[in-house]
Amino acid sequence: MKIYTRSGDTGQASLYNGERLYKDDAVFQALGDVDELNSALGVAMSFLTNKTLLEQLEAIQSRLIDVGSAVATPLPSSPEAKLQRTHFPGALHAQQLEAWIDAMDEQLPPLKNFILPSGGRGSSALHHARSVCRRAERSVVVLSRRQTISLEVNVYLNRLSDYLFTAARHTAMSDGVPEVVYKKSS
Repeated sequence: MKIYTRSGDTGQASLYNGERLYKDDAVFQALGDVDELNSALGVAMSFLTNKTLLEQLEAIQSRLIDVGSAVATPLPSSPEAKLQRTHFPGALHAQQLEAWIDAMDEQLPPLKNFILPSGGRGSSALHHARSVCRRAERSVVVLSRRQTISLEVNVYLNRLSDYLFTAARHTAMSDGVPEVVYKKSS
């Protein structure tokens, strides 16, 4: 199978259900943002050494492929078999993220101030991934408001940004790099 198909040369692409839409459709915006998040995680992982965190992030990358599948299969226009295949149990996966957040949070000092994205390369890359995650979340909110995707996708991405914030703080602490505290202008 060749990597190129030429089917998108006219500015349209197919969803999993076979529906063709223009590439500037909100569905493709959301898919692109989720894909960019997955890439940002890959970059962040290249700066990390914590085996547990790397295993968690690899699992998250796979869940993001699942998120993309759910986004690419609109609820109102997809056959039931395709909906079942791409169903994303976001609340269940959010619980796993919460457990990982709680485990890291137990080791962190309490957060008393706003912090700037900082804490070394690994931490900063995770902060960047968190920002991309927030954008992906905003993109899927458009689709869930239209009721074309399950709200569970939103739940997962919302919790994922919390996870990435906590992972960034934990990485800074583990690497011995201080976080930079926000200072209000005078």
